[in-house]
Amino acid sequence: MSAPHAIPLARPLIGEEEEAAVLAALRSERLSLGSRLKEFEEAFARYLGVPYASACSSGTAGLHLALRAIGLSEGAEVITSPFSFVASANAILYERALPVFADIDPVSLNLDPDAAAERIGPRTRALLPVDIFGYPCEIEAFEALAARHGLGLVEDACEALGARYRDGSAVGSRGHPAVFGFYANKQITTGEGGMVAVADRALKEQIDSERNHGRGPELSLLEHERLGFNYRLSELAAALGIVQLGRLPELLAQRERVARLYHDALEQLAVATHAGEELLLPGAAPEGARRSWFVYVVALPRRCDRGAVIAQLARRGIASKPYLPAIHLLPHFRERFGYKKGMFPVCEEVSERSLALPFYPQMSEGEVQRVTEALAAALGAPAP
Repeated sequence: MSAPHAIPLARPLIGEEEEAAVLAALRSERLSLGSRLKEFEEAFARYLGVPYASACSSGTAGLHLALRAIGLSEGAEVITSPFSFVASANAILYERALPVFADIDPVSLNLDPDAAAERIGPRTRALLPVDIFGYPCEIEAFEALAARHGLGLVEDACEALGARYRDGSAVGSRGHPAVFGFYANKQITTGEGGMVAVADRALKEQIDSERNHGRGPELSLLEHERLGFNYRLSELAAALGIVQLGRLPELLAQRERVARLYHDALEQLAVATHAGEELLLPGAAPEGARRSWFVYVVALPRRCDRGAVIAQLARRGIASKPYLPAIHLLPHFRERFGYKKGMFPVCEEVSERSLALPFYPQMSEGEVQRVTEALAAALGAPAP
């Protein structure tokens, strides 16, 4: 009898249409800054309902360009979440500005607007909320804070394509720069890639120039009018993105299906205790809002040995990962800014307990059941 197949943490859903589109781009011999890039940008802007979108080489590049677009300067402070992928804070450092962290909400795991308000000081110039794990942030609260204090606002929506705020509007559609990522485990993928959604034509032109070494739209190949970067998205990636964007409703529905399978399978396990503490499932989106499922992350019981759980799952051929580390406790933030354990207790507890389970659109009910049974065994609980 053969051993069961391995279950990876993530897997992109790529089909024949994507393969044909990439092959056509390859055969066109126009591999950069061609018609597919513009087509992808325009289709993305239509999907969000925004005037403009600028494609770039990664979500991280998009965050950097968006922060430059709002005029971030050296020494300025930007308030953001300590519970995020490190790129959201690193992009601030690229401009010699200072990330200032505030604690997170224990349900949404997003930056808490009240905690952010308490961190506003004389050098604060911008807010950078994150839609963590596809859960929409309290954008109206951040918009009000930005307006009240005259701050810039950039939204890290890299994990939230397809999500909607409480009022039903699409995440990234409210006018301020919003950044999306297309890494292989995202809702759609271009392999590597990102997009900045903006409402202002001047910002679009600045971002387009800076992603291409500072070249203006009418300048020749080797003429440049400002400092820029090599943050271009290739025609091959854009071709893949066009097809994936067309499939987005299907991909989102499949992710929601897998999330429901997990919830139904794990809710019994969630009430079983380990040393008096329960397993916690992802929080439900508020009324009117929609989460766009990016990953499926649970919080293990507090006294549970997470490393041992990961090892036990691995022995059964199931990948899992701590998701995410607290940014302020990463070495270069501790050493440079003096952050210490205990400064953001909600973030730190979530970080210490979080575990990402395998999650991808084509995941089967049988695979979800295997993960559930293996997790129950690792926790010493009855299989649901």
